[in-house]
Amino acid sequence: MAMKKIGNLLEGEWKTGSGEGIPLTHAITGQAIGLADSEGLPLDRAYIFAREVGGPALRKMTFQERGRMLKRLALFLQERKEDFYKVSWATGATRADSWIDIEGGIGNLFANASLRRKLPDTPFATDGDFVPLGRQGSFGGHHLLVPKQGVAVHINAFNFPVWGMLEKVAVNWMAGVPAIVKPATVTSFLTESVVAAIHESGILPPGALQLVCGSARNILDFVDERDVVTFTGSAQTGRLLKSHPRLSAHSVPFNMEADSLNSAVLGPDAGPGSPEFDLFIKEVRKEMTVKCGQKCTAVRRIFVPRQHMDAVQEALTAQLSQTIIGDPQLEGVRMGALVGKSQCQDVLDQVAHIEREAQMVFGAKTPPALRGAEAGQGAFLQPMLFRSDQPHEAMAVHEIEAFGPVSTMMPYDDVEEAVALTGLGKGSLCCSITTNDQEAAKTFVREAAHMHGRILVLNAECAKESTGHGSPMPLLVHGGPGRAGGGEEMGGLRGIKHYMQRTAIQGHPSMLTAITEQYQPGAARPESEPHVFRKHFEELAVGDTVTTARHTVTDADIANFANVSGDHFYAHVDETSLEGTMFEGKVAHGYYILSKAAGLFVEPRKGPVLLNYGIDECRFTKPVYPGTTIGVKLTVVEKIDQERRQPEDVAKGIVRYRVEVDDHEGETVAVATILTMVKKQDQGPDKL
Repeated sequence: MAMKKIGNLLEGEWKTGSGEGIPLTHAITGQAIGLADSEGLPLDRAYIFAREVGGPALRKMTFQERGRMLKRLALFLQERKEDFYKVSWATGATRADSWIDIEGGIGNLFANASLRRKLPDTPFATDGDFVPLGRQGSFGGHHLLVPKQGVAVHINAFNFPVWGMLEKVAVNWMAGVPAIVKPATVTSFLTESVVAAIHESGILPPGALQLVCGSARNILDFVDERDVVTFTGSAQTGRLLKSHPRLSAHSVPFNMEADSLNSAVLGPDAGPGSPEFDLFIKEVRKEMTVKCGQKCTAVRRIFVPRQHMDAVQEALTAQLSQTIIGDPQLEGVRMGALVGKSQCQDVLDQVAHIEREAQMVFGAKTPPALRGAEAGQGAFLQPMLFRSDQPHEAMAVHEIEAFGPVSTMMPYDDVEEAVALTGLGKGSLCCSITTNDQEAAKTFVREAAHMHGRILVLNAECAKESTGHGSPMPLLVHGGPGRAGGGEEMGGLRGIKHYMQRTAIQGHPSMLTAITEQYQPGAARPESEPHVFRKHFEELAVGDTVTTARHTVTDADIANFANVSGDHFYAHVDETSLEGTMFEGKVAHGYYILSKAAGLFVEPRKGPVLLNYGIDECRFTKPVYPGTTIGVKLTVVEKIDQERRQPEDVAKGIVRYRVEVDDHEGETVAVATILTMVKKQDQGPDKL
């Protein structure tokens, strides 16, 4: 009976390769799972399908619509997570290991969906502020961010077949770019199961996601200047892919996140008996055993104050000796198997190099005692802890990574030496220092940061909420310099911008307003009729303006505001204290000016405005003295749609207004950006 082939989702259909395929086996039982085969697949047409079908559909959507799409998809996958856990068992993962991969990946969808609140209700965005380029105000510039009109090609590692995919596609979908995902072959069956669920959901537009399992060595043969390539895996493979002639010929952005020799440092203050010492031992043990050490962020080098080396060795070996290895489905098993026997052999090959310079103080290269599994069938290794007391001479531990449950502990004499030793890894994804000494932490972080993509400072105060050394977070960058690849993944808005083209645009402010759908200073501001507060969300147009009546500020205004607010700062109430200050007399409170501005521009009758949503920014640019006459221009800057949380909610949106207060000399005295929540005229259902 022919073995089942793992599916490939291309051009909206499931396809199988025409070759013999690569056999995939169960990491625990050793039984055959299926064949991964990409031979003969129409990858050239997959690129065309993504560019001509998936891309246009995503680019028609606004950031708000894309964000809601991600949220719907996350909820859909969350409901089916138990199906993925069942498949994940075959990768050798425990429930805790799979939680990081499966629910961590889904969490990335949720987190990136939430970024829509920081983005406009358009398919594009502006970056930075308007830049005046002419003295008369008729010429200026801005930066526009538009989705790239190509494909995000993701070549992923074997250790996180779900998270590795979802943390990338969430970002490119938010940017409006389709993806072709190439998971590592050995665990591609788990990626396939998640992609099958996504395809079944119908939530994504056709062409937004395609999947290629198997070797697919020609996947980069079709990239061009419109595309972006990301790679996660070994530095050696990454360098090979980066040298592909299509990338250089077409200047294709290539983001590499490579495995690195990450470090954990025990602070000089964290001796035995301290909370930080216990936290450190727990964290290192976890990093060695979670996912069997098969994490790009796992701790490979452990740096300890010289006087605590023996204590750390004793405590860590005691923790590691309690690790029960075997079938992850059984109660009490803390560590499962590596993803395959070939990976076990790779780890042992690297261990052979490390042990020439370091002494193994815990573990063995022979299979461990197992619970509920046979060593000869699965891909099992036991944790191996090495010790080197000459860290500046043992170069192998700073250059060779055994991608499994293997770490080496080394001594240091002061914080500066700890910094230098972590740097011998030539760049890493992450590093941690466990300390309650703020001076030590400050010195270490400031000096070591240039060689690390992320640094965790762990102590007893943050331990309960800390996500740990090995957990990159969706809204923070994930990547690192040097050996770690020199790239950044995720990172909140930074990650989204990676898939967008930043273009400087120049012209008249009115033209730039029309292009960006955001008011640019100096653009035409037609007087709104009726008042903007009488208009529903759909009726408002960017640039709509209300010019108010004017008010002359009096001594009584200032005194009354001081009494109402309780703000009796000397400059507002004590004219005798102004000598040597910048003020010519008693000055009006800045917040009085803003409050009075609101009183001038507000339309008091009941209408579509539901509430004041807040203030984004506010500046008081010129003192206002009694006798100054002020007026206000209120201008619609931007409109942002809001989805309903419940079907019975009022359909509404957020409107950003620019508030400009000027005086009788025509000079600006205050500028603010305020937000209001405005009811829609159309109370029908949301689009998504």
